[in-house]
Amino acid sequence: MTKSSSVAMKGIRLVYVLLDGIGDLPHPLLNDLTPLEAAYTPNLDALARNGAMGKVISVGKGIAPQSDIAVFNMLGYSFKDGSYVGRGVIESIGCNIDFRDGDLALRGNFATIDDKLKIVDRRAGRVISSEEAKAVCKTLRDNIRFSDKDASIALEPTIAHRVVIRLRHAKMKLSDKITNTDPAYDKIDGMGIAKDTTGEMFVQKSAAEEDSDQARTAAKMLNEFTTQVVQLLRDHPVNRARIAAGKKPMNCIIARDSGNRYPHVDPIDKKHGISVGCIVDMPVEIGISKVLGMKMFQAGDVNDYEEKAKVAAKSLKSVNAVYVHIKGPDEFGHDGDARGKKKNIEDIDKRFFGTLMNELKGSSTAIVVSGDHSTPCVKKGHSDDPVPLLVSGSMVKQDGSARFTENYAKRGNLGLLMGADVLSTAIKMVAG
Repeated sequence: MTKSSSVAMKGIRLVYVLLDGIGDLPHPLLNDLTPLEAAYTPNLDALARNGAMGKVISVGKGIAPQSDIAVFNMLGYSFKDGSYVGRGVIESIGCNIDFRDGDLALRGNFATIDDKLKIVDRRAGRVISSEEAKAVCKTLRDNIRFSDKDASIALEPTIAHRVVIRLRHAKMKLSDKITNTDPAYDKIDGMGIAKDTTGEMFVQKSAAEEDSDQARTAAKMLNEFTTQVVQLLRDHPVNRARIAAGKKPMNCIIARDSGNRYPHVDPIDKKHGISVGCIVDMPVEIGISKVLGMKMFQAGDVNDYEEKAKVAAKSLKSVNAVYVHIKGPDEFGHDGDARGKKKNIEDIDKRFFGTLMNELKGSSTAIVVSGDHSTPCVKKGHSDDPVPLLVSGSMVKQDGSARFTENYAKRGNLGLLMGADVLSTAIKMVAG
């Protein structure tokens, strides 16, 4: 009997919820509590009382990870050998850009800059309509011209300030060994690592990190792209309208996390011995799901929490486990909005977890809750702080946890886990 069938015969049913950027630090506006501690979360707290808690270092000690590599780790894939392909590739897969080995894919942000290339806002106010993004990208696609006639570009806006860039050269494979133009992130072994963003930031010039024509050409293409974007968007109609409406112009694109090859990993069903589906919204999570071969279930828009809960419960008729990614908390963390993050957590508790628990009432389904990384409001960015972990269900030995918070996570019986071990640990606990 295979591992998959033996586990499935035990009737394992598991909902695995990752709350994006949920971890935080005490905040003065919340009486020195974290948003989780300050929030009214009766449903999460009920789950905590019926389970065991721990804390998780999602990628590595001292690493403030981006969501892509953090999610891969939280699903059991650590890339310890430095083989990670970069977020640009994952997002290009997620939004169906034509990508082949030797192309260079990067994640981009529409940003607001001043005349000296100082970054005023890395996300151009965050509120960007699909129509605005499409109009701007059409202008760029129609007008960008590289000095090398064999160079070309594909550009795809995704959600809000997010955009995917694909560079291609007709006569060579491009190297991914180049630096970012986005100063908020560094790249180590293909992984995007958040940097301190409390000081002034300027658009960076990309540089080759190896002595090769492939790297020098890639860096030159990215720099030509950046220069032309600034020129073409300086007086763009979309930006004139945004400024007139009191919004920040989207007058630059900053890029990071280059990658030049398609990833090849074991499918998640094979890795864990159970069938795993997912409910995801963002291009990066969609890309991860495609790479890992997960069955994707449609469940409304990003903030349709009730629908996500209902679909998650129903999906367990066809898969053993479903991974649900909920985006909300991370954005409030980036904005430094502690009160907003607290309210968002309360909204998720009531609408998602309240609905989920009602849908699963009377079943033996386990619910696992954690985060991909911490996004403390006081830092306005990702940090290396551990995230809380909860495994809840009738088959789990309770450890006296009373609330789903960072403090209870520190005291929980599950101790300190690495992200890559979380799902396999939960499966073992649930399978008995």
